[in-house]
Amino acid sequence: QVQLVESGGGLVQPGGSLRLSCAASGITFSDRTMGWYRQAPGKQRELVASITPGGSTMYSQSMKGRFTISRDNAKNTVYLQMNSLKAEDTAVYYCSARSISGNWAYWGQGTQVTVSS
Repeated sequence: QVQLVESGGGLVQPGGSLRLSCAASGITFSDRTMGWYRQAPGKQRELVASITPGGSTMYSQSMKGRFTISRDNAKNTVYLQMNSLKAEDTAVYYCSARSISGNWAYWGQGTQVTVSS
């Protein structure tokens, strides 16, 4: 079965950095578009960034320039480097994989990121 396991969340001060990782299994990772979503308390889940099998990336406007998504197909892992973190970046961050039909069909359990002094 498909498993996506996130790691790397935690508590960081405003202006700090974190790197999230998501290890995938049960899918042909190199063929899948991968993404990071986040959900803050009381808000809808929103797409943060995505990366295609060929490495093309897309970012939500509010994260552009601060966050970088990347992938290592040899390790079946997708990363999210987050810099210049703000309090409003506090959320649970989820890794997701697209199905062959193009839906965001597979999800990890999420990792908490808290930005606070």
